[in-house]
Amino acid sequence: MSSALEVGRERTLMSAKQIDRIIARLAHQILEPEDAQGGVVLIAIRRGGEQLTRRLAAKMEEISGSRPGVGFLNINLYRDDDVARAIPDSEIHEDLSGKVVVIVDDVLYTGRTVRSALDAVTDLGRPRVIRLAVLVDRGLRELPVQADYVGRAIPTSRREHIDVHLSKTYAESDSVSIHSEADEGA
Repeated sequence: MSSALEVGRERTLMSAKQIDRIIARLAHQILEPEDAQGGVVLIAIRRGGEQLTRRLAAKMEEISGSRPGVGFLNINLYRDDDVARAIPDSEIHEDLSGKVVVIVDDVLYTGRTVRSALDAVTDLGRPRVIRLAVLVDRGLRELPVQADYVGRAIPTSRREHIDVHLSKTYAESDSVSIHSEADEGA
């Protein structure tokens, strides 16, 4: 009997076409609520959410005829895990007060990154509502965080890692794969 992920192997979970369909579905879901009709601001968590946000914004513009506001958020100062990463500064040029804000990231895991993003966004203003969109929800939460818009739920173990490769626009090389950290020394 084999496990969901055999040690020493990487497995593709989503192809470029599957990702593109998921982005289209997420864009429709984000635009659907009545409060989104007045406009939405997509805030990408740097780095993982950047390309997904660009793709969502383009798809939302294609669907609705108007481009959502887009910003990029560096959450390093808000992290509680002492992980220092070289990430470009935040780029948010809109007043978020009273707006519908959707925080976007590629993978939802423990919830700590999202908690940091919530702190950062509320320091920038008081949005009317904050929602969360993710391409992959891998479970294993440490904080009570739940995404409003989920591309695909993929239950994982703590030994597994999800790799998301997205381009600014559709590319055949786009993929989501999973591998086990146990294969590093095996």
